[in-house]
Amino acid sequence: MQEEQHKYDLLIVGGGINGAGIARDAAGRGLRVLLAEQDDLGAHTSSSSTKLVHGGLRYLEHYEFGLVRKSLAEREVLLRNAPHIVWPLRFLIPHDPSMRPVWMIRIGLFLYDHLARREILPGSETVDLRRHEAGRPLKEHWRAGIVYSDGWVDDARLVVLNALDANERGATVLPRTRCTSIRREGNLWRAELATDDGRVLTVQSRALVNAAGPWAASFLRDAAEWPQVRQLRLVKGSHIVVRRLFDHPYAYIFQNPDKRIVFAIPFEHEFTLVGTTDVEVGGDPDEARIDAAEIDYLCTMINRYFRRQITLADVVWSYSGVRPLLDDGADASSITRDYQLELDTGGAPLLSVWGGKITTYRALAEEAMEMLARPLGVAQRGWTASVPLPGGDLGTVIKASGDPMADFEQFCALQAQRRPWLPAPLARRYARAYGTRMEQMLGGAASLDQLGEEIAPGLHAAEVEYLLAREWAQTAEDILWRRSKLGLHLPADAGARLQAWLDRRAGSVGARATAGVTA
Repeated sequence: MQEEQHKYDLLIVGGGINGAGIARDAAGRGLRVLLAEQDDLGAHTSSSSTKLVHGGLRYLEHYEFGLVRKSLAEREVLLRNAPHIVWPLRFLIPHDPSMRPVWMIRIGLFLYDHLARREILPGSETVDLRRHEAGRPLKEHWRAGIVYSDGWVDDARLVVLNALDANERGATVLPRTRCTSIRREGNLWRAELATDDGRVLTVQSRALVNAAGPWAASFLRDAAEWPQVRQLRLVKGSHIVVRRLFDHPYAYIFQNPDKRIVFAIPFEHEFTLVGTTDVEVGGDPDEARIDAAEIDYLCTMINRYFRRQITLADVVWSYSGVRPLLDDGADASSITRDYQLELDTGGAPLLSVWGGKITTYRALAEEAMEMLARPLGVAQRGWTASVPLPGGDLGTVIKASGDPMADFEQFCALQAQRRPWLPAPLARRYARAYGTRMEQMLGGAASLDQLGEEIAPGLHAAEVEYLLAREWAQTAEDILWRRSKLGLHLPADAGARLQAWLDRRAGSVGARATAGVTA
């Protein structure tokens, strides 16, 4: 077993959205950063969300005005800085007189429209469902509704792009690397990291960030042997995906008799994403899976509204994520989604991240670095609010209009003009996934043949090689379900075929490396 020793300013444990966001911010301030994640980047909670960039309309009922204001402000930042993986979505709320009265919904949406500065998204409006296109899939007795704006995000790619930017600014990013032990030694942290290829890294760091999400408390108890640990509530949120239930661009937010809400969202062109549940769980968060009761619950809530009824047999995919929520004594659906940062300076600094949500990850990272700035002697202030994520700098390729969505369409039109040999659906998928990084991914290809073998329909060797070399992908699952959602569109054996291709490639690369050493 090989042992290596390294020194850093900041060791971040946890490669979900919060850990990746903090790594990006810290690297941009000139710190030597190491980000360690026990599995693939964003493999757990951060790729298992409802995939919304939203203010949290329902949080207004719990008087969380500060969280909503912060979330609404961050929604605008993300729409501007990542227009390839974040885009606007209009939501329809069918009005149910037996639930919240219409005046309450209107007041809530007025606040939602005005709590933070809004430049990109249109405001809310009342609609007649008997005439509106989003009313057609609904049962006849739903007659009135309110439409408002939020955003959609490719959550797994958001994590990877933050890690990629951190790496390009000097951070070391180590997926599949578990922190097995960590101790304070004077003014430093000493950690042992075990990689999945058998190496043991001994790391010294001036500060430690615990961004382990659902594992944040157990990491402190087990790896750090911390005497007192915060109590988290681990809440499972499950989602189902079914064939498309409607043929229009709107999403739905449904109020239900149990006072919870369920979303129905256009997903991957051919599908509808339905979620989520709130079920408290115990044990290892990695073992959380959707159960039959949750599927039945989601189907029942959807069937209350849509003409077309769904059952378990209609579910083509499902996933569950465990949200680490601060224990405030409320029921699972009402627990705050806000975060708390806890800094311990009784020796080398330890910053623990408790709670949080995807929409506010950038603000969380900036706040975390402001807390660490004094003990680490960092002078540079926050910078991420105005700097695009990798691929989001569309203005370097087209003349920016100030409207990120119009700019994205202009970018797509330019790609079609430059590469008429790319099938239109494939070109748009590349633009969505990679933005301006399409240039790097495609290299100098001037024809479809030059993208290499088509390993699975729409998946060429050039893209896989890019994901392996630049985005830390290793397995078929990484590629088909996190770096993309191609798994939904491909034949059932595509994963096995891709993994076999990856295994052959790894064997070939290993053989070449061995031959080189022998020579």
